[in-house]
Amino acid sequence: MQVQGKAHRSIWLSDDRQCVRVIDQRRLPHEFVTAELRTLEDTLAAINEMTVRGAPLIGATAGFGVALALHADPSDGALESCVAQLIQCRPTAVNLGWAARRVAARVRPLAPAQRFEAALREAQAICDDDVQSCMAIARHGAQLLATLEVSGRPLQILTHCNAGWLATVDWGTALAPIYRAHEQGVALHVWVDETRPRNQGAALTAWELGQQGVPHTVITDNAGGHLMRQGKVDICLVGADRVAANGDVCNKIGTYLKALAACDNAIPFYVALPYSTIDWTIASGEQIPIEERHADEVHSVVGRDASGGCTRVRLTPADSQAANFSFDVTPARLISGLITERGVSAASRDGLASLYGPGEQVVNQ
Repeated sequence: MQVQGKAHRSIWLSDDRQCVRVIDQRRLPHEFVTAELRTLEDTLAAINEMTVRGAPLIGATAGFGVALALHADPSDGALESCVAQLIQCRPTAVNLGWAARRVAARVRPLAPAQRFEAALREAQAICDDDVQSCMAIARHGAQLLATLEVSGRPLQILTHCNAGWLATVDWGTALAPIYRAHEQGVALHVWVDETRPRNQGAALTAWELGQQGVPHTVITDNAGGHLMRQGKVDICLVGADRVAANGDVCNKIGTYLKALAACDNAIPFYVALPYSTIDWTIASGEQIPIEERHADEVHSVVGRDASGGCTRVRLTPADSQAANFSFDVTPARLISGLITERGVSAASRDGLASLYGPGEQVVNQ
């Protein structure tokens, strides 16, 4: 996608093939800064500290993390250790384990001296595959949006968190159909949930949409239901961090509440995701582990002050406790459909099976 008119991916291999570069998403929207990942430790820190985030991008980063680990030590022990460490980074997004295991499976039969370059190629293939998947999601989703066009006013779309190109390698999941429809001349407007506590909507989605020239308005997390009751939302479109085999969807905390409000107001609620986000080993969303992050993310917020600098400020009383559940599960019954690279299906076991045959229902984690 575009940053100040220049094409960018969210992760890329350096020209000398010795390190990986990523956009430091902690610094957005106020600063566009890139970071270098040269070691497994750099990769683990980038994932844990959310320099990179979003299920598909975490997966791509983990794939390169395996390669960087093998550059330092290509032994069998180092390979298994790095995969285990990466999988433990963040427990909810299934793409992480899927990508780390994919690279490991590719290099495990090889001699140690061949592993680094082979791992780099496989990690790059994961990135390229992700871009193709997201472009296909864009096409299928844009076709869906075209069926919802209304006469005389822009199509009103509500999204939650960030499921754009910053959450993937390029294009995104939930935002990809919006970008495609916008390119095709569909008049649309996006309501952007701020998405507390890390404000990925206000900071990242709004920044992305602005860079692509897509009309949008940032709203507080609790405003969506009001807008739906006022007839100001035509469709809700979100991403996913893990989808169970029955179609239950785990996504950023607050997604479930939007789905409830959409259901109550008869508004379509769609989820966009690539194949790597489906966990065929999980029968339902009740089995998905929910990450609980540090309370500091709730207690404080970073913003730009009047002098132009970025400052962290405390929001809560000094003696208050905080809980920071990062994800929730939306039951399949509240979901109008799943938008994948294969097309749009019902959020159900049969719906997913209509897109992916038994031989493709591999273990992603």
